[in-house]
Amino acid sequence: MTETNPPTQNARQMARRLAVRRRARRQHLKFYLRNHKWTFLRNVAAAPVSWQKEHWILGGTAVLLTLLVGVIMPTFASATRSDLSQAAFTTMPLELPPLPAGAEAEAAIALLAAEGNLGPDWKVVTVESGQTLSEIFSNQGLGANVLNRALDSQSDGAALRNIRPGDEFAFDIDSDGSLKAFRFDRDESTRVVLDFGSDSVGETLQDRAVERRVQVAHGVINSSLFEAGDQAGMSDLMTLKLANAFGYDIDFAQDLRTGDSFSVIFDELYREGERLRAGDIIAATFTNQGKRFTAVRYTNSMGETLYYTEDGRPLRKAFLRTPVEFTRISSKFSSGRMHPILGKMRAHRGVDYAAPSGTPIKAAGSGKIVFRGRQNGYGNVVIVQHEGKFTTLYGHMSRFASGKVGQRVSQGQVIGYVGMTGLASGPHLHYEFRVAGKHRDPLKVTLPKQEPLPASELARFNEGSATLLARLKMVDSVRLAQNH
Repeated sequence: MTETNPPTQNARQMARRLAVRRRARRQHLKFYLRNHKWTFLRNVAAAPVSWQKEHWILGGTAVLLTLLVGVIMPTFASATRSDLSQAAFTTMPLELPPLPAGAEAEAAIALLAAEGNLGPDWKVVTVESGQTLSEIFSNQGLGANVLNRALDSQSDGAALRNIRPGDEFAFDIDSDGSLKAFRFDRDESTRVVLDFGSDSVGETLQDRAVERRVQVAHGVINSSLFEAGDQAGMSDLMTLKLANAFGYDIDFAQDLRTGDSFSVIFDELYREGERLRAGDIIAATFTNQGKRFTAVRYTNSMGETLYYTEDGRPLRKAFLRTPVEFTRISSKFSSGRMHPILGKMRAHRGVDYAAPSGTPIKAAGSGKIVFRGRQNGYGNVVIVQHEGKFTTLYGHMSRFASGKVGQRVSQGQVIGYVGMTGLASGPHLHYEFRVAGKHRDPLKVTLPKQEPLPASELARFNEGSATLLARLKMVDSVRLAQNH
């Protein structure tokens, strides 16, 4: 006897699906055989008026759609149309001021006409580099006698004698070539108009309101400080002011790293709606290699405007970290190096800053000039004695600035210019820092700190700086959240 295994569940499901497919194919075939001749393009000659059921269905659908469109669309258009005839208008009588009578009216009308049509026809000239005021007057067809009249009319003619590129002068010249009026800016907020009569020159002063607009900026160092400042919407001059504010603590030539960041509150000057010039850094933070520095602008009781830390200590140190604007450090402090001229090992007891010839050299700190002349190896050299036991030396100068031995100099004052006198292979500043006569590395020496504000003044400083510091922290936190 042979046993037959019952079909499995999968086999039953497969058989059911095959049966459904066969049934669907049979139904599709029947539908096709019954309806494959549906068309409106029948042979009219053979059956001119013979409509079958499918024709009536399709024709009725088309008629129904036509009726719906004809009824609904006009109703919708009427619903969206506004009826202007229903708008309400109110007419109110307004009384006009009475006109002056007689001759008074004619005089008033004549004055208005004069003000509207007979104003100065100014021709504005912008000073170019190298131009003189005499040349500008000559280009307008005006002689030296006219310029002299303008200069003689001014008790303080500094604005006319000391002109700079970008200054503007305006001329109102008559049809016969004579000068009727001359206009210039005495300072940022005062405009002077000189009216030239036959016998005298009249002067009119016009106040021009100068507005300070406060701006906030944030930047991140990717390639350079100036590129980051530009991305933050700061001018190069404002970026330079930022570097100067932190220049005592940060060496922007070698200390900057990718990812360093800054937040700045600064102002810009506007006059009559147009930007006039960059203002000042009001407060700023700078994060360099993970360390955060703060600068707050403050005018102390002595009238000095300086930058202070959050705790009221001046950022200005007794010494500048670098006394010259340089392109690179060409040689560092070392106990032994190969001298580029002598060709033998010698100690290098200072730092060499490569810079173009003629670059100004500044006194690193306030003090007294104790030597100014030529020394072997150093070339033209200046030595400054500072308070206490500190001395600085500046070598290889191309020439000296004004000054003499025994004269006091202030921090940042120009004492000479970069050159390559003495034993030098190229233009640079050789800078030495000495403590009690012993050489110290200028890049690593700990510079003495300034004393903080006295307690009597610290409260006023804290009151003014609290709002600025809070705003800077808010900017820092917003940028930090955006980066995450």
